[in-house]
Amino acid sequence: MATMTAQQRRAQAKAEYNAFLAACPSQQLLGRVSDKWVTLILAALGSGPDCNGDPRPMRYSELARVLAGVSPKMLTQTLRSLERDGLVSRTATPTVPVTVTYELTDLGLSLHQTVRQLKLWAEAHMDDVLAHHAHHDSPT
Repeated sequence: MATMTAQQRRAQAKAEYNAFLAACPSQQLLGRVSDKWVTLILAALGSGPDCNGDPRPMRYSELARVLAGVSPKMLTQTLRSLERDGLVSRTATPTVPVTVTYELTDLGLSLHQTVRQLKLWAEAHMDDVLAHHAHHDSPT
C-alpha cells in the first residue's frame, strides 16, 4: 500500500465529500436537511415559538402548533431523524405526564442561520415566483 503525502490525503478527503458525486454521503445529508419539515423545524427551534425570538427549547405541542399542516407522525419521524443526525437534542423530564422538549444542538445552531435565511427568502419572494408561474403557464 502506497504512502500518501499530507497534500494527497487532503485532496482525497475533499473528493470524498463532494456533494456533486452520487456516492458522496454529504449528498444524502443535503437531501435530508432540504426536506420541507426539517427546514421548518430547524427554523422554528432556532427562533422560539413565535419564530422571531432566540433559540430555546420547545415542547412537541408548541412545534405542532407552529408547524401548521404537519402530521403527528411526520413531526415525530422528523424529530427522531434530526436527533439521530445530532442536530436536535431531546430532553424528557419525569413529570406526570412526561415533559419532552427539543432544542438545537451546537451542530443544529450552526445550520440554523442558513435554514432561516432560506425560509425568509421563500417568504419574501413568493409573489415573484407566483408571477413567473402565471407568465410561464399563460397561453402565448
